[in-house]
Amino acid sequence: MDRRRLPVIILLVTLELPALSPSFAQPSDDAGPGPAIESPPPPAEAVRSEPRLPEFTPSEREDAVMVLGELRGSVRVAPESAADRLKLAQGLYRIGDLDAAIEECRVAVRLQPDDAKAHLQLGVILMAKQDWRAAASVLKEAVRLDPGQAHAHYSLAGVQYSLGNVKAAIQSYRQSLELQPHFPDARYRLALLLKLTSRDREAAQFMEEAAVGGVPQAQFFLGNAYKNGQGIDKNLGQAIFWWTRAVEFGHQPAADALSKVRRQALSSDRTDRRRQEALDAFQAYREKLWDQFPDYSRTDEEPLGARLLKDNRADYAVSTLLKEGYALSEPAQAELARLYESGWDQRLAPYDKKILACFETTAAEGFLPARKILARIHARGLGLPPDLHKAKALLKGLPKQEIGSLLDEPGPQ
Repeated sequence: MDRRRLPVIILLVTLELPALSPSFAQPSDDAGPGPAIESPPPPAEAVRSEPRLPEFTPSEREDAVMVLGELRGSVRVAPESAADRLKLAQGLYRIGDLDAAIEECRVAVRLQPDDAKAHLQLGVILMAKQDWRAAASVLKEAVRLDPGQAHAHYSLAGVQYSLGNVKAAIQSYRQSLELQPHFPDARYRLALLLKLTSRDREAAQFMEEAAVGGVPQAQFFLGNAYKNGQGIDKNLGQAIFWWTRAVEFGHQPAADALSKVRRQALSSDRTDRRRQEALDAFQAYREKLWDQFPDYSRTDEEPLGARLLKDNRADYAVSTLLKEGYALSEPAQAELARLYESGWDQRLAPYDKKILACFETTAAEGFLPARKILARIHARGLGLPPDLHKAKALLKGLPKQEIGSLLDEPGPQ
């Protein structure tokens, strides 16, 4: 189990449920340079629910151990207390001792066999052990004891899929949503299973609802669906929109997808049609950003981020400029270059690393305005050690006179 890949942890104290690591998108129809962004679903991995154990700093682990000692003390005083046994199981789970946690949960279930939450807690820990049959039995009992537990149906769905019963898993996810309509993660898991059973249009509907609900994996896969027309009309601009949303949550596959489209827009190896398709999609995305600010009149003369900057919208100005800069807006990158060198009052210090990363990323992908900006940064040592060799390398292929002019020109005022 790769804990670095998915650090979202289930905390049994509040009975939060585990995150999954699925992939359902179809292979890309656009071979070419850049990392692969889509792959077919592995047969037994796509929507399996596996709780991830907590990752602690040394001090947090020390605290967890101290709390565990207190929990054991409570059990010694009241060994017949099911509640104390369950708390001890939670403490054991937190330090990664699953076998001992399972044993304490089993004791609690024997002491209080009608407690649905005790069965749910035991079932979730058994899922962490990947003991799917035992987990299914316990979770079914939790549902029988309390049919109104949305989380129990959700966990049972993941176990049913792992046991190969896709139909039952779909039904359990639907049941969890009937009980708890605002459950984006259940909508996401249901969308994956619907996709696996070739119900693309219904899958896209649930995926969009999950994406709106803030699930970054759903935002990524919805972007894929828009790119390839899977259950939804093709729209590369919408794909860029949803991939960008996922990147805001740190979703690396979405960042790779955006990089691939930027390279398509900038590569001389692509046909004019393919390049223009990508450029038009980024233009559509930049226009869509204006929809979030209905009080502003859209213009072609300046980027939205610059307008927000003039209005001292510190909440959105820089982040919007970064979105536009990553979407290949030359005016946005020029504004970002000014901010990088001079800062913005007390709101933004000079040499901001996020702005530098935008230049570095898009320059590496072939965006000439970013290459020129980054060359000046390296040549003048703006926030970095001066490196004339790097600066010249970034300008390789340009006429010598233009290179000299770029390296000698003063920074933006």
